[in-house]
Amino acid sequence: MARMTQQDNSSNRTLVPEAKAALRSFRDQVATEFGIDFSGYNGDKTSRECGSVGGEMVKRMIEQAERGMAGRR
Repeated sequence: MARMTQQDNSSNRTLVPEAKAALRSFRDQVATEFGIDFSGYNGDKTSRECGSVGGEMVKRMIEQAERGMAGRR
């Protein structure tokens, strides 16, 4: 049995590769609204900064999905 590496087992991957650019643009848009610069090197960002951007992205995606589901009723 082949051994899975951390990279193989990671859930932090884009499931639809074609969406990668759109997700990056969405991340940058949210970060700009929060006053966080995600261009260039990002290793100096705090967990709070990254988490706030990621959390807001998830919140907005859920809201969009809910609106879409409400429209199908």
